[in-house]
Amino acid sequence: MKRPSAWIPKLRKILPAGELLEDEKGRARHSGDKWFASHMPDVVVDARSTESVSRTLAFAHKHGIPVTPRGAGHGYVGGCVPVRGGISLSLVRMRKIIEVHDRDFVAVVQPGVITAKLQQRVERKGLYYPPDPASRKDCSIGGNIATNAGGPKCLKYGVTRDYVLGMEVVLTDGTVVRLGGRNHKNKTGFDLHRLFVGSEGMLGVVTEATLKLLPLPTYSASLSIGFATMKEAAAAIRGIFAAGFLPCALEVADEFTLAAARKRTGSRMFDGCKAHIIVELDGLIHGVKADLRELRRLVQGLEPVFIKTANGKEACEKVWELRREFSYSLRDTGLTKLNEDIVVPRGRLEDLFLFTSRLQKDYGLPVACFGHAGDGNIHVNVMVDMEDPEKVAKQDEVLDKLFGQIVEWGGAITGEHGVGIAKSPWWNLATTGASRHLHKLVKQALDPADILNPGKFLG
Repeated sequence: MKRPSAWIPKLRKILPAGELLEDEKGRARHSGDKWFASHMPDVVVDARSTESVSRTLAFAHKHGIPVTPRGAGHGYVGGCVPVRGGISLSLVRMRKIIEVHDRDFVAVVQPGVITAKLQQRVERKGLYYPPDPASRKDCSIGGNIATNAGGPKCLKYGVTRDYVLGMEVVLTDGTVVRLGGRNHKNKTGFDLHRLFVGSEGMLGVVTEATLKLLPLPTYSASLSIGFATMKEAAAAIRGIFAAGFLPCALEVADEFTLAAARKRTGSRMFDGCKAHIIVELDGLIHGVKADLRELRRLVQGLEPVFIKTANGKEACEKVWELRREFSYSLRDTGLTKLNEDIVVPRGRLEDLFLFTSRLQKDYGLPVACFGHAGDGNIHVNVMVDMEDPEKVAKQDEVLDKLFGQIVEWGGAITGEHGVGIAKSPWWNLATTGASRHLHKLVKQALDPADILNPGKFLG
């Protein structure tokens, strides 16, 4: 790559005024995400249009300049850290909701649209966009597409990939292509638009997405249930599915997480609990209420510490408000939270909790687990005192043990956050040589100069 002083003036000339940020403060804002790594880009392109993205990529392709696309910067794996400098390409200004069509059941949006704002807009029309990452009030649709984001509701409704019908993508040489469309079924050629979902900004830059919408469920209700042991909670989860229920969300939290939440919130609700689950149902009011009664009878037979019922959207939201405190509660401990969004086959949930309990005993590092029990996607948080060199020295070994066991069980090292930088050390462990070769073939075909988000898990 040429010296920045040689190419930045040329880039400035081809972009609209105000779209190139060269000051140190602006560059620093685009140097990382919510993970621990950062690296200053040489310059930031604050793109406002597809044309600006296209011009930037064509310029970078011609001159061999690294480009790191980024959304709202709320990732947890360093995915948008510009590790090789060059250009940080921000899409946050491209935040128009272009269309919400209540007969076609689609929304057309730019990548900078905040997920919660889209959900609010479509719900006013009686429509529903289900993917609901915990950071939905801050994260963007473009970032959700890059990581194939999920959330609690993906148990019943699926993840971001299941809602992307079509997209406009700018390829590495600046070519603008439209893939897919607005039809809910389409088998014309390959599903190329889905190739870019979960690609972590390595294959192209999404500048517009056409998203599938559903009818908005008219009613929701939930049970918040405390248990004396994690074994009892796991039995309840198995029983719920065995009885034929498919909740829209089924969450679990362990003893360490609940203790931290008690301290932060002052709530005594979790007294006597070493495990907690949330089960939410949605649909038509009569069906939901009937299912809720049956579900409550089922759970009562397991003799939980408590069962609390929430009827209606507002009551359910209060349950989720408490659930969203879990992550903040762990931060309040003063320990650094290494948040690993691992996935295990659903039948391995109890094994996972037993294994993390052993890790905690063997290494003296607290391990807090909570997350999406319904699909086996649990956030395993290794809690480290960064002021204690002995504890810091153990963290990598704990993660090696964790990921090694997950892979042995047929699980995955990431379910929502992506690989980025944080999970790169375990990329080879989690994939076969043939799979890695195929990834590289796709990367080389679409980005032969390796300028898009370089330095991540593909090298």
